[in-house]
Amino acid sequence: MATFLGKGGTVQVGSNAIAEIRNYNIDENIDVVEDTSMGDASKTYLASIKDFSGSVDVLFDDTDTNGQTALSVGSSVTLNFAPEGTGSGAVKLTGTAIVTGKSVTASYDGLVESSITVQGTGGLTTTTY
Repeated sequence: MATFLGKGGTVQVGSNAIAEIRNYNIDENIDVVEDTSMGDASKTYLASIKDFSGSVDVLFDDTDTNGQTALSVGSSVTLNFAPEGTGSGAVKLTGTAIVTGKSVTASYDGLVESSITVQGTGGLTTTTY
């Protein structure tokens, strides 16, 4: 069984890596439709429509014009999530997403951070680099 260190991963907007990533998450779900009918002893369901959502937490960098700045609220972008990094043969999760939120947090004794949330539109595909 292969395991990976999180520090090797990245997220890209198109082919441009987002700078200063601290962490990210992706949630992929599928709706189910009940198809139980009279006479059935148990409820039954069919898989229906998939979707995904996620977030990327970064150290704020306003000079990252192809990464963080490209993720403006309301924009539609192609995202590549690379849990293993972008080396040849590494897994890549790709999907089109709408940026649904962006927050910036700062404290007097810390770094300025930002959290970017996205909602997938269409499916999430798994390929390799």
